[in-house]
Amino acid sequence: MEPVHARLRQTRTIANWLIYASIILGVALVAQLYSLVPSWLFYSVLAGWIAYLTVGLAVAMHKRVAYPMSLVLAVLTLAVSLPQPEHYMFGLSVASLTFIAGSIIQVGVIVSVTRYLLLRRRELRKPERQLLDGRS
Repeated sequence: MEPVHARLRQTRTIANWLIYASIILGVALVAQLYSLVPSWLFYSVLAGWIAYLTVGLAVAMHKRVAYPMSLVLAVLTLAVSLPQPEHYMFGLSVASLTFIAGSIIQVGVIVSVTRYLLLRRRELRKPERQLLDGRS
């Protein structure tokens, strides 16, 4: 069995790449939406993408707050986009593929960031458990 710190590093790396992938796919989404939606909706999506970009920068700078924030943004993204019937009316187009890929990436962010946060929490509590068990 691999050490916890190796699993923690691997899980964090996967979470980081999924967050970065979401930002990159967001560029394609924003570009596609510019001509498809009303301006207020375009600027709302752009604001969400800027929030994700900010989280991506925080991830790159190794800020702890980035991971819970990415989790919140991924959940909000799915909560806002999945219930919209318009997202399913494109057939097999670039827009629908962007939507499907984005949804898959958001689920990946949720799973990988949750796993990373749980592993990190377990690792941080390990010295506490060792003290309680009488080990040093």
